[in-house]
Amino acid sequence: MVVDARDPLFYRCPDLEEYAKEIDKHKRTLLLVNKADLLPVSMRKKWAEYFRLHKVLFVFWSAKAATAELEGKLLDHWKMQNNMRKSDDPETKIHGRDELLARLQYEAEEIVKMRKSASDTSTSSNSHSPRNNAEGTSAPKSVMVGFVGYPNVGKSSTINALVGQKRTGVTSTPGKTKHFQTLIISDELTLCDCPGLVFPSFSSSRYEMIASGVLPIDRMTEHREAVQVVANRVQRHVIEDVYKIKLPKPKPYESQSRPPQASELLRAYCASRGYVASSGLPDETRAARQILKDFIDGKLPHYEMPPGMSAEDGVEDDGNPSLSEVLNSDASDVEDSLENGTETTPVSEHVLDDLSSFDLANGLVSKKATVKKSNASHKHHKKPQRKKDRSWRVGNDDEDGMPVTRVFQKPVNSGPLNG
Repeated sequence: MVVDARDPLFYRCPDLEEYAKEIDKHKRTLLLVNKADLLPVSMRKKWAEYFRLHKVLFVFWSAKAATAELEGKLLDHWKMQNNMRKSDDPETKIHGRDELLARLQYEAEEIVKMRKSASDTSTSSNSHSPRNNAEGTSAPKSVMVGFVGYPNVGKSSTINALVGQKRTGVTSTPGKTKHFQTLIISDELTLCDCPGLVFPSFSSSRYEMIASGVLPIDRMTEHREAVQVVANRVQRHVIEDVYKIKLPKPKPYESQSRPPQASELLRAYCASRGYVASSGLPDETRAARQILKDFIDGKLPHYEMPPGMSAEDGVEDDGNPSLSEVLNSDASDVEDSLENGTETTPVSEHVLDDLSSFDLANGLVSKKATVKKSNASHKHHKKPQRKKDRSWRVGNDDEDGMPVTRVFQKPVNSGPLNG
């Protein structure tokens, strides 16, 4: 069973192992921990102890490194990582192509021997049956090893590295292998590749499967939920160092240990890369796809701890401070500023919209929304309010309440007729 070394228990299916035992009690399930080059040596030791404690057969393996070594394209980056992560322990070291083939051949032959011994025992007890005699004397000349697991864990890449040439299609999109195929390595060993199987699980959501590479990234409809899974698993300072961005820090009224929000990560990434949609807003969909692909490919380093182990027990080889140290330093700075009296601004001023101010600082807001509409100069002066009185009417001396209209009489000019 092929699993991802960054989270082996997520890709492991104990029910499939039990099903194989029900079919044939002599079958063995070997856990091929692929992408082990993404794990530091200390974490490989922890996982090796966990597998030994639970009596699980396992092998650390890297199909990408084996393929590059086979093609003669050993990159300097891989050389540096390989030198840093060498291990003398045979259980924690990353096996090569020849070592893995020898291990698979050995495990398969052990299963054949167990079957043969069980068949010989049953034949000796039932020697009168000619059918059992025929079954006991016949032994298979070659053994067959099958590869199963979730999509996009490296089954086809492993088979191509073991065969020595590209015999199966490989792509980063899960679900590339569509049918069952058999590949003959030698007269004694045959490999079988099958399509990826998504085993039912109630502990993982759809967004966790997208972030883990089980479901296709291009088919996701809600990108913020999947990016939030990445933000919860990768430390804040790691994201800032890899992408060369600055994420907004938690406010004093927020929990200092909270992971960055998906909206903060997406907008900071869009601002640094210049991803703008046709509407003028940050292109979060494009940024989310790129972040998820980097997370699956290993550009964003992360790994899960074995059960029962905290994050402080793991040793980081990159020299970066741990998450607890970063959070403690941030919290201590806030406390010192409060004690020294340097924090003069009230807490209510921090309750403003941080995302809007972040967009304004990075130029993500359109200019039309920021320009204030100004009126013409002649419209700044308001007209005086008209007085609602009756001053144009003449008051009545009798004070009967009835207004009297002023009458103007013009003398009549009779002319020379009066003379």
